[in-house]
Amino acid sequence: MAAALNHAVRVRLSDPARVEDVTRRWGTADVPRIRVTHAAAPSDDSRTSQLWRTTAGEGGDGAHAVLLRYPDGPADLVVTAPRGQWGRAELRRLAAALAAGDLSAARAELERAPVGDARPGPVFADAPDWGNADAPGGPFATTLVALPLDVSVDEATWRAALAVTLSRYADRSDEGDTGDEVVIGTDAGVVALRVHGTLDDVRGREPVPVDRPVLVGILPGLDEEPRAGEEYAPCLEPAFPLTFSVTREDSGRPVLRCDHLPGHVSPATAEQFARHLAHVHTQLISSPGISAADAALFDDEERARVVRLGTSAEAPPASASTVHGAFARVAAAAPESVAVREDDIELTYAEVDQLAAFWAAGLRARGVRPGDRVGVCLERSAELVVALLGVLKAGAAYVPMDPAYPAERLAYTADDAAVGLVITRLAQFPRQGGLRVLTPDELVADESVDATGPDGGVGARDTAYAIYTSGSTGRPKGVAVQHGNVLSLIEATREDFGLAPSDVWTLFHSSAFDFSVWEMWGCLLTGGCLVIVPYFTSRDPEQFRDLLVREGVTVLNQTPSALSHLLAVDHAAVPVRLVILGGEPLDARMLLPWFDEHPEDRCRVVNMFGITETTVHVTAQTLSRELALKATRSVGAPLPGWHVYVTDSSGRLVPPGVAGEIHVGGAGVAQAYVNQPALTSERFLPDPYNGGRMYRSGDRGRLRPDGVLEHLGRIDNQVKVRGFRIELDEIRSVLLEDPSVRAAAVVVREADGNRTTDARIDAYVVLDGDSGEDLAVVRKRAGSVLPDYMVPATMTELSALPLTTSGKVDVAGLPAPTATGRTAQDDDSPTADDDLAARLRELWTELLGVSIGLDDDFFEVGGNSVLAVRSSAMMRAEGLPTLRLRQFYRDPTIRAVVAALRAADA
Repeated sequence: MAAALNHAVRVRLSDPARVEDVTRRWGTADVPRIRVTHAAAPSDDSRTSQLWRTTAGEGGDGAHAVLLRYPDGPADLVVTAPRGQWGRAELRRLAAALAAGDLSAARAELERAPVGDARPGPVFADAPDWGNADAPGGPFATTLVALPLDVSVDEATWRAALAVTLSRYADRSDEGDTGDEVVIGTDAGVVALRVHGTLDDVRGREPVPVDRPVLVGILPGLDEEPRAGEEYAPCLEPAFPLTFSVTREDSGRPVLRCDHLPGHVSPATAEQFARHLAHVHTQLISSPGISAADAALFDDEERARVVRLGTSAEAPPASASTVHGAFARVAAAAPESVAVREDDIELTYAEVDQLAAFWAAGLRARGVRPGDRVGVCLERSAELVVALLGVLKAGAAYVPMDPAYPAERLAYTADDAAVGLVITRLAQFPRQGGLRVLTPDELVADESVDATGPDGGVGARDTAYAIYTSGSTGRPKGVAVQHGNVLSLIEATREDFGLAPSDVWTLFHSSAFDFSVWEMWGCLLTGGCLVIVPYFTSRDPEQFRDLLVREGVTVLNQTPSALSHLLAVDHAAVPVRLVILGGEPLDARMLLPWFDEHPEDRCRVVNMFGITETTVHVTAQTLSRELALKATRSVGAPLPGWHVYVTDSSGRLVPPGVAGEIHVGGAGVAQAYVNQPALTSERFLPDPYNGGRMYRSGDRGRLRPDGVLEHLGRIDNQVKVRGFRIELDEIRSVLLEDPSVRAAAVVVREADGNRTTDARIDAYVVLDGDSGEDLAVVRKRAGSVLPDYMVPATMTELSALPLTTSGKVDVAGLPAPTATGRTAQDDDSPTADDDLAARLRELWTELLGVSIGLDDDFFEVGGNSVLAVRSSAMMRAEGLPTLRLRQFYRDPTIRAVVAALRAADA
């Protein structure tokens, strides 16, 4: 790094006669460290601006000079010396002596400095991923930003401005991160500076020398007046990956100069950082009393540019104002086309529209009025689709509830959503208060009702549905989504995805998961055929593969976890042309086996980032094998009509490339949280940039300089498991409601550290010693409140939770989890096939991460339906026989599985 600590002055000698005289004098003099060299390009070649710096750097350490002659006559006299030993004035004196031929004076100047510069260069820090790319050509690049004519070149002022700017580029999106120390480079070395108080406080604070890697540094300003024909290089190579200095052009105009290494920082990012540094410096001069935290990085023009970067085109207008109105248009245009298929049942668009009208009439006859909410608790089926459309036709909003949910959760949802009526075939649906529970048969039993009644003037701003997601208070929260939100989503994707009546979609997901909104209405509002996927088929990858082939499915929507199961079986014959991934973070490398069988020119794969509160999807990224190999985290640009902003913890826009919290504005922003005005006000905020409202997502991300969003996970205590959004605090709250639990902690661990496989929820509890309760009872009670995907896979009893020095749970200090069910030593009696049982125990122990006994129930010791699928895949890979998933649910112990396999073999 010694060369990086050198600076240089170049003086152009334009008179060929003078060049010859200097050359002759140099050649006859005994002056060390001066030399003559020849350039191949003429003096006016654009490459000379870099050539003289390169030539100067070839002189080694210490002060030296070179006469760079050009074939057309002129020459550049270049004088180089180490910074800190020679100032710019000394460089000029040596250059003047050499140009005048006063070699005795030149010799005296050169002998003032030692030959070498022993000071080691700093260790470079790796740059954060600010959307950087290697700059083309050359060892480094230079960016210049014009400054006001009266700019200060005081070193402390620029050092403070740099520290403030760098602190704003740091990722402060993690809650509780109050660190304000930044590390910057200076001529004197690497220092740490704390950034708090006023801008003037930062300027007056003494930097502390540290021995740490450094990314950004500033060299002292040198304010000598420029001279005609002279150019000054504050460093021949960047002293730091981003090296700033202040100098003047020939005109006298001051400029902020940035020399940067392209392997660390791209030219676009370097230019952006320089603009922001200059703007902060201006505020430090004009308003030194403002808080450093309030200093603005952007001027108005820059802020508008950043907003435009995350703002998409407007969404195409919808042809209808409601979901059911849009469906009616499709039905009128193609009444005989198949809308829904379930096994041997086929319903045309006309039939679905007519049946839904009867359902709507039945609802109206039972007092349902426009604006009401109606609960729908039905299995995935053609009947479910008709029911949801019928609710909409009645002018009401549907509240989907999964029949597999615990009774307490169903009761809470019905009560919180204030539904007066629930449609279900679940005989045990909890009835409380004045809630009416009807089966579909009861609802449409009266054939005399008028099926042509109006929907009461419902429009785009009215609620279409309210889906309940996990909530941090211990209970789920409802998200009310308007008709216009759904219609905007369809119109934003119709053309780009080529959605057409020729497409065949699947309804794979629970109606209580918002991915189903996209599956149902994305298909039915574009004229496609919706194929119902039975629950057990959705959990058996071979059966699901066979359904895709048999039904000729062209559009497939999957969470990455679900797709990973399909990838585990032969999927070459699957005929899909479009795969939409969403619901959870994607490790793009998992798609390489898919691309092997389904090349990009035959099947498009799109990863979409979305949130229930912004209507399923926000952005779309078409993936390729190249992006998969790079393990891209990109989720693409916003859909037409959607806007994305990334802000710091104070709500200010961060520079492109810098991580912060994702906010979403535009056509997809939902109506509100049901019955939670305070939370609605906290999360649904006025959009100061494009008008309307925006949603504060709680997701971390960065908006790259090319306008593409990268998703970086959650800020809060929220995770995605099997595509479902889960608040760990909700699980913890449910555990603490148990009177025998004194303390609890809940964590998520990813299998093998791979984001494409299902995360496992582990709970740790401290029990009241006087209660006499055991873990199995605690887990069973939690399971009566939480849906199966939220019930902890393991529950470990501790005498006390480990804490950090700040009093928080020390997650790293939590021990390895233990199974909640029976332990292996309780049931080691032999089984009919000891070899097969032993191999199964090994596989299940590896899969679940806990020791498994012969009579342990797979689903009570941490298993779930997804892990059951993975168990079958592991057994096939080992050459072992497998059971259908239905039978596995009936026989979920090793002993029972072995017996069932032997019976099947017999």
